Amino acid sequence: MTTKDTMKSSTKPFPTKVALLQFKVTSSKDENHAKVKSFIKKAVDQGATMLVLPEIWNGPYATSAFASYAEILPSVDYKYTLEDSKKLDTDCPSAKVLFEAAMENNVFIIGGSIAEKEVTGETVNIFNTCLCISPDGTVVGKHRKVHLFDIDVPGGITFKESDTLSPGNVMTSFSAGDFGPVGVGICYDIRFPEYAMLLTQKYKCNLLIYPGAFNMTTGPAHWELLQRARAVDNQCFVLTASPARTDPPAEEGEYKHYTAWGHSTVINPWGEVIGTCGHDEDIVVVDLDINEVSKMREGIPTFSQKRHDMYKLSDA
Repeated sequence: MTTKDTMKSSTKPFPTKVALLQFKVTSSKDENHAKVKSFIKKAVDQGATMLVLPEIWNGPYATSAFASYAEILPSVDYKYTLEDSKKLDTDCPSAKVLFEAAMENNVFIIGGSIAEKEVTGETVNIFNTCLCISPDGTVVGKHRKVHLFDIDVPGGITFKESDTLSPGNVMTSFSAGDFGPVGVGICYDIRFPEYAMLLTQKYKCNLLIYPGAFNMTTGPAHWELLQRARAVDNQCFVLTASPARTDPPAEEGEYKHYTAWGHSTVINPWGEVIGTCGHDEDIVVVDLDINEVSKMREGIPTFSQKRHDMYKLSDA
């Protein structure tokens, strides 16, 4: 578990307004960087203090593209400095965009995800990784997608992330000022209730955030359903951010085209949709009342009513 406490000593309440950034992803890193900067500015102008990016936002969501777009990402507790600027230009230019945006705008950034390259001796592993960055430019959370998206739906979609990606093996949470404890998963992680339950029961998370890129088969059927289920199961807010939908090209390019469902969404602890959008580019901005979490958990105290004499959830 990665964890970091930040902004606990603020003299006044830190606004708890979140923004989900849903934008079109292209095969050009530079274009994607420019788009992210533009959307961050728009979200900050609307008063958001926590920004959530979509899954694999700096390049194509394709197994054959992950290695080409992968970057060497810093670890938890790393703090960005101007002295590191040139090194990050080489190692992780996409992460540098996020560090600078977090510091310039005094916001938390849940950095969606990008492909991460880790080199250990002669071994190279690629992960689907989300960097969580505090307003002072510190990595307070680093989540490597735990459950890889390997599916084969007859008549629907076949995709196998494990062809090129390795799975992460830690739960990710951090404390984010007045937002309180935040838990992070990526896309397919949302299908596994045990992961969400561990985050809320062990680390008391008020928010569960899942950057994702559900597709045209599973999106209409399960995207909102799973978010509402995790919110009700864990009596917390659930936030998801997806890429905007893009049309398939007239001719297939270097990488196989992936069509995202879109519909970035915020769910409250009662299981209600309190913010969402369609499949086009958009920014979903919602002011969260964090007190709703404790009210829900006190009013329907399922956490204290669990039958530990019959069952127990353990990460051991």
